[in-house]
Amino acid sequence: MVYNRDKELKLYYSIGEVAEIFGVTETLLRYWEKEFPTVITPRKTGRNIRQYTKDDIESVRLVYHLVKEKGMTLQGARQVLKGNRAAAVQTMEVINRLKSIREELLSIKNEIDQSVIY
Repeated sequence: MVYNRDKELKLYYSIGEVAEIFGVTETLLRYWEKEFPTVITPRKTGRNIRQYTKDDIESVRLVYHLVKEKGMTLQGARQVLKGNRAAAVQTMEVINRLKSIREELLSIKNEIDQSVIY
């Protein structure tokens, strides 16, 4: 996933850009929008073109985490979001932070390994 939420964001993203960020299809995003109508709510223009804001992308990221990364069913993800969304968000943030720390440590290890070889 290429999305960096600390990076300066545009005001609106197209459905294609959001699909690319998460490595999913536009069709899947539209499906999730129907399955999670209170969670994923992109703005639609007069011609029904979806425009995603930073908050919309965060909502998609939460659904992506629950369904794709944790392997939950759609019904299970709906229950988690309905029951205790704040806890789900906090857990997701902790996991993402740990993943970034792991990547950084692996990068440092690779640099050390390369300097030892030469």
